[in-house]
Amino acid sequence: MRRRTFLTAAAAGLATAAVAGCGGSDSDAADGTITLEFLSLAWQKESVDANKTLVARWNKAHPDVRVKYIQGSWDNIHDQLLTSFEGGEAPDIFHDDASDLTDFGYGGYLADLSPYLPESLKRDIPKAAWATTTYDDKIYGVPFLQEPRVIIANAKLLKESGVRVPTAERPWTWDEFEAVAKRLTHGRERYGVAWSMKEPVSQSVNLSLSTDGRIFYKDKDGKNEIRYDGADSAVAQLINRQVDQDRTAPKSGLGMSGSDTLPGFFAGRYAMLPLNFSYRQQVQQQAPKGFDWTVLPMPSGAGGLAQGTAPQTLSVSEDSRHKKEAAAFVAYLTQARHQVQLARGDWLLPTSTEALKDPALTTTTYGWRTGADIAASLRPSPVLGVRGYAEWKDKIATPAYQEYYNGAIGIADLRKRLAGDGNRILDRYQR
Repeated sequence: MRRRTFLTAAAAGLATAAVAGCGGSDSDAADGTITLEFLSLAWQKESVDANKTLVARWNKAHPDVRVKYIQGSWDNIHDQLLTSFEGGEAPDIFHDDASDLTDFGYGGYLADLSPYLPESLKRDIPKAAWATTTYDDKIYGVPFLQEPRVIIANAKLLKESGVRVPTAERPWTWDEFEAVAKRLTHGRERYGVAWSMKEPVSQSVNLSLSTDGRIFYKDKDGKNEIRYDGADSAVAQLINRQVDQDRTAPKSGLGMSGSDTLPGFFAGRYAMLPLNFSYRQQVQQQAPKGFDWTVLPMPSGAGGLAQGTAPQTLSVSEDSRHKKEAAAFVAYLTQARHQVQLARGDWLLPTSTEALKDPALTTTTYGWRTGADIAASLRPSPVLGVRGYAEWKDKIATPAYQEYYNGAIGIADLRKRLAGDGNRILDRYQR
């Protein structure tokens, strides 16, 4: 996640101390007042302010169940939480993302929220979002913020080229996208697109849904397995063609983060950037005066506009002595009107169907409308619920994708490493 790269060592140290100091509800007062500890990973000022404001409102309305706000950090949150769980010092409520809940849920560290959440909340958040936090019919977190991938494009160059501007109702196909990239490319002076692939795995997996792939499947016995057939590899092969054959995307982009591509985008060197939705904030803040940019949906394939996401979540620790009260606060924080505040603070999308109708999120300004329009196409990332994914990503997939995109290996070798070597890792976790 992009936000993790913005954190300082000092912030990480503060978060470690904060998590280590959490102790559930041991601070309950003699008069019966309950104090719940809430570890928040909000990091932008607007988001932190929104969270603190909502906590203050809750405390004013619930004097017998008070929430103590604890500022955490995305940096190393998995290890920090694991330490707190094993040491019996976990916060009652904590902020994380769905990719982290698999091991915590199976490890018995998370409370099942199913009995406590109001039906109105369950109805308001789509089933696809609930599927990111539900295992064996147990809800281990409330998914409340999500981040699709979009195309941030130079509007002036699009207009001058005469290409059709896509919408969520009528997106480009992947073939059209390739043709547009060629049309926008001008020798070595300007590339049609720049793919930032410093961290290539999640986008390679999540975008495979648009071509009706998914890479992670279930076998006949219900076990996870990796396949890498044509539908699974279609987007990766397109990126490879653009970099190594068509020269419509620079090879230098493969080692860049999303932020690294922005100076070249502002200078007119790249016409389009596939980036996470929250990068719109950086573009808005850093773009030169008069720079005209727009937000477009990613291309559509056999799977439509589908793409995988791992939403941000709010969970309750299994060791909390006040699960019902903690779940009530989570439900309060994730009400539709509150999700709007939190989403705007982080430049993300809410999961709430009602929140997505809010005028603040349907305005065309800064591409909010594009995000709201593609929200219904978001699906659980195929990696969610897959034990062994983290090891596969670090040891197998990241170096294999980097070599493939750079042209060092071909599609056959990539397939062999991702699926052949990868399935040996997954099998170890499923014995």
